[in-house]
Amino acid sequence: MDDSSFLALAIRASNTAGLVALGFALLLLAKSLVDFSQTGPVRREILARHRAYALLSLVRLTLAVFLLANLLALPGGLAYLLGVVVFATPYHPEAAALASISSFGLLAFLQFCRVLHRSPGVIVASSLYAAHRFYPLWERLSPGRLAAVSRLLRGIYLAWVAIGAVMLLMHGAVLSVLGIVVLHGLALLFYRAFVEESEPAPLEVSPPQSRPNLLMIGSDTLRADRLGHAGYRRALTPNLDRLAQRGATLTHCYVPCARTAPSLLSLMTGTWPHTHGVRDNFVTDRQTRLALPTLPGLLAEAGYHTAALSDWAGSDLGKFDLGFQELDLPGDQWNIRFLMRQGPKDIRLFLSLFLANRIGKFFLEEVYYLAGVPLTRQLGLRARQMLRRLGGEEQPFFLNVFMASTHPPFASEYPYYTMYADPNYRGPSKFAMAKLTDPFEIIRRQGEPRAEFDLEQILDLYDGCVKSFDDEAGRILDYLQASGLAENTLVVVYSDHGMEFFEHETWGQGNSAIGDFSARVPVVMAGPSLPAATRLDGITRSVDLAPTLLELLGLPAVPVMEGVSLVDALRGGAQPDLPAFHETGTWLTKVPGRPDGHLSYPSLLEMLEIPDPGTGTMAIKPEYQDRIVVAKDRMVRCGRWKLVYQPLVEGRLLRLFDLETDPDCRRDVAAAQPEITSSLWAQLQAWMEKKPVARQACQCRNGTRDS
Repeated sequence: MDDSSFLALAIRASNTAGLVALGFALLLLAKSLVDFSQTGPVRREILARHRAYALLSLVRLTLAVFLLANLLALPGGLAYLLGVVVFATPYHPEAAALASISSFGLLAFLQFCRVLHRSPGVIVASSLYAAHRFYPLWERLSPGRLAAVSRLLRGIYLAWVAIGAVMLLMHGAVLSVLGIVVLHGLALLFYRAFVEESEPAPLEVSPPQSRPNLLMIGSDTLRADRLGHAGYRRALTPNLDRLAQRGATLTHCYVPCARTAPSLLSLMTGTWPHTHGVRDNFVTDRQTRLALPTLPGLLAEAGYHTAALSDWAGSDLGKFDLGFQELDLPGDQWNIRFLMRQGPKDIRLFLSLFLANRIGKFFLEEVYYLAGVPLTRQLGLRARQMLRRLGGEEQPFFLNVFMASTHPPFASEYPYYTMYADPNYRGPSKFAMAKLTDPFEIIRRQGEPRAEFDLEQILDLYDGCVKSFDDEAGRILDYLQASGLAENTLVVVYSDHGMEFFEHETWGQGNSAIGDFSARVPVVMAGPSLPAATRLDGITRSVDLAPTLLELLGLPAVPVMEGVSLVDALRGGAQPDLPAFHETGTWLTKVPGRPDGHLSYPSLLEMLEIPDPGTGTMAIKPEYQDRIVVAKDRMVRCGRWKLVYQPLVEGRLLRLFDLETDPDCRRDVAAAQPEITSSLWAQLQAWMEKKPVARQACQCRNGTRDS
């Protein structure tokens, strides 16, 4: 067979592979339309107004499916074509199609198995089928088996290509062989350049800087009680514990609202939610334009290179104009256009199997940044790559790395999802917390009682997520040390809020103000001028971090910030007696544990709207915004005392807890301590009415602090 004959057959084989890919793409599209899956937590009449945009998104995703399927079908077509050469048989289109289908099916199934073992949360996030259907297959998978099968298939394929190339050379088809070699060489280069990522080498020499660098590493929904200092039953955070040994730990740090947007904004502005104006995650485009100085903005003005890096959980770092000069994170997750571009589950599942890499990030970021799928390993690698680049600059840097590692549905990569879980568990939450992939399910689950959850399994999954975050944070810290940056870099590990696991009848974040499980967050910091093994066991607040970090970096205080600097206390001085305030977030539906007669409002689906169809931002309707704020539960923590306020249709309910004798907040002692209740209620009222109480000391009894 000469070059011209081989080229003619190669074109036919390529066309056949293309037809196979087109057929699969159309079948998958048809199934997706039949098995429609909701996009975003909005009513369907709202989705109908964006029908044209949804159609364009669907066409775009279907094209991506076709291209991927074509790549998977082409090796089969080439293998068949070489078989025609080796055995000198006629070319049959039907056989070529069967070879392409076999190649596509085999390679897609192998990739499905890889993802099912390595990161089953990817499959759970987009599968229309119950996870237990995959258990028999999953039980037969292991890293060794998957690697062995991959090597075997690769070896058979390459051997067959080599045999075919020899036969072509014997027929004098030199150009055909050269084309095959170039084609596979380009494929290998493409894979290494855009799919396979390697660890960056440590910096050999880091330039001197006048001010320390700042590295913040956060994990969404990380509970404070999982760190080593809290005495948890499992050693989940050895790397963070080592960081604490060479720095400081804030053991009782509170956020003002246990929802990502208001919490991150309070941390970055040093102000309370009623000052920066964001009370929950669903805000208008106007509310994203902050009129306050921010930590990244102030550092940029001081000559820092400021950058933010995140997966789906940290889109708020770019949604709000916080002043980061460089952003490596997704678009707004609460945007109907972004969610529509993710497409229906069937298409999304197929694409997500192959796009957890730079190709997916560049071409289909909506699928790459899929909610519920943490990118802990990928973010850690990108953080080290950014540290190498930023650390080599003459100006100091501020890098904020924020991960979804510990966020529901608590999916993680192998081996973390198996690390603490019962190997004999066969329920629906084996890989991730079940029934959290559909907007209606998510809202419904908020109102379900504890009996509806496999709580022990979910807690085991959560602990695996904590361990995965600690390990990745450890790799980042090790790289910092190996690059010679650790001595001049202030490191802060933090979270935006914790998590409730039915300690007070409900689960999630920001649903209850009674316990500390949502409101209290871990904060560990170490770096220049901070003494080792320091603990601040008194009350601190996330609004105190911005002024503290500014002072540690040698920058002046900003009067508008309502938090206070903790630097004197961190260096051995007295810790100020500060009250911590907290409010609940917007309830998605009626949650368990609320008292009868509590102020309420409709479910989230009733309250959301798209004010500007051009931007697609989801926001609370104006008529519900004040109602939601008034209906929030609030709390103030002062020393050993904690007062919880719950608004009722008629009056209010005040509960007082003594956390020194009752850390789980089970016994209301308001009736036995009327003076403390009255004093704390006055402070909480002043905070709710936006009076400047943030810098005042606690006044828990007769105008003095009761310790």
